[in-house]
Amino acid sequence: MPAPVHEVGRAALINEAFRLEWFTVAWMTAEAVIAIGSGIAARSISLTAFGIDSLIELASACVVIWRLSVELKRGGTFSEESERIASRITGGLLLAPAAYVAAAAGWGLWRREGAVFSWPGLVVTGLAIPIMYLLAKRKLAVAARLGSRALRADAVEAIACGWLSFVVVLGLLAQLTLDAWWIDSVTSLGVLWFLVKEGREAWEGRTPEGEADAALRRALRARS
Repeated sequence: MPAPVHEVGRAALINEAFRLEWFTVAWMTAEAVIAIGSGIAARSISLTAFGIDSLIELASACVVIWRLSVELKRGGTFSEESERIASRITGGLLLAPAAYVAAAAGWGLWRREGAVFSWPGLVVTGLAIPIMYLLAKRKLAVAARLGSRALRADAVEAIACGWLSFVVVLGLLAQLTLDAWWIDSVTSLGVLWFLVKEGREAWEGRTPEGEADAALRRALRARS
């Protein structure tokens, strides 16, 4: 007997989510290696923070893959507990790079330490801007249809990565043209508020899609 249309559609969305997350794993691995290596060589807080953020997003993608695997193993049954756990983990992962950026930028400003320009860093951050935009846009669309807070939080991490890429690119170009010691530390703070805000929302499960989906599932359980 064929599966109902809505179940077939959900399975297709889950498969698409898997593809998005595996692409994220591949890209973030390459991005982290290049950014962290370039950041250490250039003594750049913002570039190193960008690489660490890539590692965080890599971990987040693995969490979402686990969450999707739980649903596949349960067939059409939605696991509220796995969604809650995955959402909290991805929310916590959003807060981790925020703490690093704040500490490293403050240290750099206090020590009056600058960074040198990095061509590999400029290339990888420049490529990340369009890639993260397209990736986040599709993840948000799939997350909304699946009602997944964890996938939405992961999409938000892609948005944060895109903004951080933009900030780092501006900082690197400013270093190239102005050669001011404070540019790296100041630009690294540009995405701090965004990381903290979205990390708290994901941790608390306060996304509109997640709350609406949870309410719908409760109503369906009450009717059955």
